[in-house]
Amino acid sequence: SITDALGRQATGKSEALLLGPTPGEEGPPEPATYDRLPLEWNKRTVNRFKEKLAERDIAAFLVRDPLNIIYLTGYWHSTTERPQAAFMNGDDADPWFLYPGLDRDLVTSWWFGGGRMYFDFHHAEGAFPHEGKVQQGKKVDLFTFMLEGLKEHGIQGTRIGVDGELYPSEIERVKKVLPGIEFVDVSKILITMRQVKTPEELALWRRAYLYFDRAHAFARDYILTHGTDITDYEVSVATELWINDQLYADLDLADGALHHGVRSGVGIGCRVGPVTGYPHPNQPYYNRIGRGMALQISGGARIGGYGHENYRAFIIADDNGAFDPHMQKLWTVSRDCCDMQMDLSVEGVTCSSVAYRIHKYQVKQGVQKYVYHRPAHGAGVEGHQSPYLALGDYTMMVRNMCFSEEPGLYDPENGCGFNWSNTIVVGKESGYRMSRVPYSKEWCWLKI
Repeated sequence: SITDALGRQATGKSEALLLGPTPGEEGPPEPATYDRLPLEWNKRTVNRFKEKLAERDIAAFLVRDPLNIIYLTGYWHSTTERPQAAFMNGDDADPWFLYPGLDRDLVTSWWFGGGRMYFDFHHAEGAFPHEGKVQQGKKVDLFTFMLEGLKEHGIQGTRIGVDGELYPSEIERVKKVLPGIEFVDVSKILITMRQVKTPEELALWRRAYLYFDRAHAFARDYILTHGTDITDYEVSVATELWINDQLYADLDLADGALHHGVRSGVGIGCRVGPVTGYPHPNQPYYNRIGRGMALQISGGARIGGYGHENYRAFIIADDNGAFDPHMQKLWTVSRDCCDMQMDLSVEGVTCSSVAYRIHKYQVKQGVQKYVYHRPAHGAGVEGHQSPYLALGDYTMMVRNMCFSEEPGLYDPENGCGFNWSNTIVVGKESGYRMSRVPYSKEWCWLKI
């Protein structure tokens, strides 16, 4: 048996039910042995980006979206109201940054080729209290401050690729500080790159799911062991504490050193009863587990920022050991739609066509009343990422795109709902899943 953080015992039998690979199938890669993508990966990614920009006669880039800064440079940081940016010329070996004082150690100790630091938001001219310079100077326009820094650094060519359109007021400031420089929106190039994962990204993603699968097994054991004596909230807290103890013990945390264990952790959710009947409930998940209820174990797991969701939908038998027929219907149709999505996730088809096939099947099965949303969204380090399995999204699927798996069905009137998730990776002949947690009745239909 295994013991959770509260001292309770759990059976420890569920891990034996986790699925192994099917011989000959296209499946997930071997799990990574690293905790984050190495800097060499970022340098190769930047070079790929520069090559794409050069095709458009663009010799420099400026990225301000934190997701793009992280993707290109590997500089993991928290997002607040404080603006940050990374800039590189085609010939620059290292990135130049605009950054706030509170992140000065993070920026300068990673991949750093200079930059401009402001103290904080809002920054007063000449005020740097950490250098003993305390004054109430004029409030600095940080966009202009950045442009002046770029001018000092030097700009290659006359066109800068930027990850988004500039506001008219920003364009006017560009004309004053950098006359003759054109900013070109290249955000589409970046999101297209981020959508299609490299082997290194997928291997790190798979490593996160090793822990995620163990967490699901623990939560299932916990419910089977303690039955109606516990709340859904307790399942969440006990499982999350137990699995993160395993995860963090395995990471190279270097006694809390910077850049170690970045964006890693497993979050576990559990909801039971009426709250399962809503896609995004606004009430707390705090209900005692009872017989005859629907239950969901959910959450997200990441190592080095990579990983995603993993949900399983359960039915708990009633006092007579029987499973409600209506719940069985919704559970079965939603589970079958998950299998459809995996089979249909192949390169060369549109997201809309996959959504169409799934929604048509839901209607054919007579459950249209319980359909509340699209079957899936794209998955990236930010969670929801384009493209979307939605009827209006005609993006062509490309091999190694990643999607959630959520053809859920919800019945708030009867207090039950069933939603699933995983990471489905687009393949050549079918998609494949990152998780090895079963979708079977044996796993999901419980008697307590």
